[in-house]
Amino acid sequence: MTHSRTRTIAVLGGTGMVGSRVVAEATARGHRVLALARKPPREVPGSTPVTVDATDADALRTALSGSAGSAGPGGVDAVVLSVRTEPADEEFLVGVTRTVLDAAVPLGARVLVVGGAGALRSPGTPGLRVADDPAHVPAAFRPVAAAGVAQLRACRAHTGADWVYLSPPATLEPGARTGRYRRGTDTLLTDADGRSWISAEDLAVAVLDELEHPGPDRHITAVHRDPGT
Repeated sequence: MTHSRTRTIAVLGGTGMVGSRVVAEATARGHRVLALARKPPREVPGSTPVTVDATDADALRTALSGSAGSAGPGGVDAVVLSVRTEPADEEFLVGVTRTVLDAAVPLGARVLVVGGAGALRSPGTPGLRVADDPAHVPAAFRPVAAAGVAQLRACRAHTGADWVYLSPPATLEPGARTGRYRRGTDTLLTDADGRSWISAEDLAVAVLDELEHPGPDRHITAVHRDPGT
């Protein structure tokens, strides 16, 4: 796949499992990257670390708009929102999502939200969300899944913003970058053995592919693809 024009991309949650890999993937493709995090993120060659508290709406808007200088005079072209809390904090997640969407509108920036698998539909049962399916989400993980569903609702309720919500599959963990994945829309994907997983490295590949070559769907997912499938 050929890469399109160079963009300025802000990654909020740039020190996290997904965010740090998105930073690495974006810089490897030649984009200008701002790695935003509450604690100063480790600088990746080609990226600019920016310390910002996601709960500070004014500071976040300043970082994205270019008022602070780090984003350049025109602000960012895209924002990847990949923040998580432990334990799950639905109010925080929804609040940050709304703030980012608000800030992106005047910039004309696209927002890619790395959300949760719980917002997907359960395969074989179209009317059931993964968040409400005990076959995929044990009771202990319900709050996390519910927060992801609320985050998607916040995106859908927002007017004016250009956004896409990327749900990972059931299992997301550090691994190898293979560049092989299967893209879907709003239903959980599984392989022939019923597994639903992807490495954080390959999810980052899916993130950048979507930013460089936007599809028509607002809700997408990606799952590992074995060679020959």
